Amino acid sequence: MLSPSLSAASTKSKESSIRVAHLTDIHMNESPKAAEGLEKALAYVNALTPAPNFILQGGDLIMDALKTPKDKVAKQWKIVKSIIDKNNKIDLKHCIGNHDIYGWSLKKVSKDPLYGKKWCLNEMNLSNRFYSFKIEKWNFIVLDSAHYKKGGYTAKIDEEQFEWLKAELAKSNPNEYVCIVSHIPILSAAAFFDGNNINKKNNWEVPGAWMHTDAKRLKDLFYKHKNVKIALSGHLHLHDEVNYLGVKYLCNGAVSGGWWDGNYDEFPPALVILDFFEDGSSAHEFIPYWEL
Repeated sequence: MLSPSLSAASTKSKESSIRVAHLTDIHMNESPKAAEGLEKALAYVNALTPAPNFILQGGDLIMDALKTPKDKVAKQWKIVKSIIDKNNKIDLKHCIGNHDIYGWSLKKVSKDPLYGKKWCLNEMNLSNRFYSFKIEKWNFIVLDSAHYKKGGYTAKIDEEQFEWLKAELAKSNPNEYVCIVSHIPILSAAAFFDGNNINKKNNWEVPGAWMHTDAKRLKDLFYKHKNVKIALSGHLHLHDEVNYLGVKYLCNGAVSGGWWDGNYDEFPPALVILDFFEDGSSAHEFIPYWEL
């Protein structure tokens, strides 16, 4: 049995309003190692004291639905739901990841009733692809950041979602706080180191599938609402923290590490535990659960 022990950074003396376990990029497949890994991660989280208020599943819950045949996608969903049902007792909130979306990179499946985000919405028991909820003084806003681009996807939020987000922030109490959740990072330093991003002209290039292409627009919106304090993401399988104009942007690694094949670059399979405090501050700890 794991013995969870968080550092002083995440158990500081001031009262913690909310504790959240962020498990992103699980990428469940049919291998025993993937099942073992998720079971270990859930065992760690479920043994924490104090217990998390909820688990935030940050997207890419299954290995892939974008270009995987339907029967294999169905097996992935069946496996991951079975493991969660058997090993988790904590409230689970979902965010859609690009690999959860069915058929965008397949031919002749666009008329399937489960095409696109319909299937993962059903499996995650979500009535909408973006949503919000409130616990005590913190408002959590979960975005849908993967959008169709021929042959794949790009990172942004659509106009419908942007108008909804503006309205959510406008009606939020300025004396309370906001946590933004997206699968793909809005802003990330790690995006510059994922692969070879130097082009032939010796300039940096960050693909639109790796970081939000509307990052400046979102930054401008957040700047108008000083109660936006933190933005969580995954996707890159790397871990970083960028503090910009009062917002802490956290890209939180991957439960699967290098897709269940050890580390991804320098980062092992991991999860992140966050504490959200009543003064609007937060603390987090990167937990390489597989090594415990």
